[in-house]
Amino acid sequence: MLSCKTLLSRRTKIIRKNKKKKSKNNKRSNSFSTKQNPISEIYQQEEDIEEEEEEDGDDVEEGFNLKASAPSQSHGVQPLGNLYLSPGSVNSRNTGLGNLQTLTDELVLEVLGFLGGAHLGFLASVSKSFYVFANHEPLWRNLVLDNLKGRLLYNGSWRSTYIAVHYPSFDASNICVSGLRVRDFYSDYLFQSWLCANLEMKPEWLQRDNIIRRRGISVEEFISDFEEPNKPVLLEGCMDNWVALENWDRDYLVQVCGDVQFSVGPVEMKLGEYFRYADQAREERPLYLFDPKFGEKVAILGSEYEVPVYFREDLFGVLGSERPDYRWIIIGPAGSGSSFHIDPNSTSAWNAVIKGSKKWVLFPPDVVPPGVHPSPDGAEVACPVSIIEWFMNFYGATKTWKRKPIECICKAGEVIFVPQGWWHLVINLEESVAITQNYVSRRNLLNVMDFLKRPNASTLVSGTRDRVNLYDKFKSAIEASFPGTIDHLTQKAEEKKAQQKKPSFWDSVTDSKAGAFKFSF
Repeated sequence: MLSCKTLLSRRTKIIRKNKKKKSKNNKRSNSFSTKQNPISEIYQQEEDIEEEEEEDGDDVEEGFNLKASAPSQSHGVQPLGNLYLSPGSVNSRNTGLGNLQTLTDELVLEVLGFLGGAHLGFLASVSKSFYVFANHEPLWRNLVLDNLKGRLLYNGSWRSTYIAVHYPSFDASNICVSGLRVRDFYSDYLFQSWLCANLEMKPEWLQRDNIIRRRGISVEEFISDFEEPNKPVLLEGCMDNWVALENWDRDYLVQVCGDVQFSVGPVEMKLGEYFRYADQAREERPLYLFDPKFGEKVAILGSEYEVPVYFREDLFGVLGSERPDYRWIIIGPAGSGSSFHIDPNSTSAWNAVIKGSKKWVLFPPDVVPPGVHPSPDGAEVACPVSIIEWFMNFYGATKTWKRKPIECICKAGEVIFVPQGWWHLVINLEESVAITQNYVSRRNLLNVMDFLKRPNASTLVSGTRDRVNLYDKFKSAIEASFPGTIDHLTQKAEEKKAQQKKPSFWDSVTDSKAGAFKFSF
């Protein structure tokens, strides 16, 4: 979550800078309204400060910028740091909660999460504070998604959507989306949800581009330079002949998909309905269309792209219809994406952008990203709620790391190779359409076999109904289709491991404890 310390330091900088340019502001004060939104005023002041810093040539980190389409905070919630710099103010959050004011905002919302829509509506009328909490959009989002029966037609906000679904006779268009504004309500937790939903990606978050790029390399070069050493690479020009690259715009996809339902988080939606949601939604974690059965649902989609030549060996294919999910169509608006994770079943993957662009941040298997906390068995991963929140609070720490993450912006027509075991985060910089596939080659087969036979494999394996027996089925199918392959790869791996442990000639001749000679000068 955006820390109070960060907001307080930024607000202090605003006051300090404003004192320096007080005379300048007094000259033009008459041209500004005295009834500005206090939050909007803060950001206007920050923009003025940034302009002054550029003029003065100060080496100061740039502030955050809101999206041009960003609405003001629905209920006037301000970051807690503003309270400490507003003498005489009382946090109406506390007065309106009564004895519950000792609970954290997270805990208050956790409790309200047990209530239904009608009870949240009643609670909103108790006090201004409860009004703000009871209208927190994620509460209504959960109510809609957890209890949805039938189609999901997003109606501008999750609260309006809930009312339209459960009370269809009620004219939801009369609902005021912005809601009442509450004075002197301070909460970092509630404010950050709005802030993360409306922040632009800072330029410095997009500058680093240190991935290796290749065009026109051979399969042998790809294997020796990237797949065997388990290194990411961005490949150019290997999807130039895809029909999808030319055809897959909104109109075409809606036309060919018709009434087909696609997986969008926990619900199913028609593509036209999803685009309607994407156009209206302004939230911290936009729903992401991520469907593993698109090729079966709409056959023409599966025929308008082909697997790049580098990834055509996919040994999971020996399982036929019993193979785990392996390919997905991915569609999402700007700000949507995937927080840090490792791809399932120890597979490698490739991701091809057809429309739009994506920011990638990758860490090698032995480097856990800052702010990410995997469980000891790897079954669960705790990380910041939203991708933007990770960039705000943790990205800067990687600047000082010796082993910096691999980063890039993958644009339409480009393919990124994600080796097995690598942590990666992806955020769409604009509305994007992509295809991704996970695969198993001979270079990765032993890793996958080891993963599938772990004691807790039943909790780790994903994308298949039979998690318990997948290892035995896969091993049997490989031995039947490619006799001796597992034994051959195992022998090669043992030889390589022994070679790595064996000291070099120079190590042996300079080791006095080994009893051999050593050079001296």
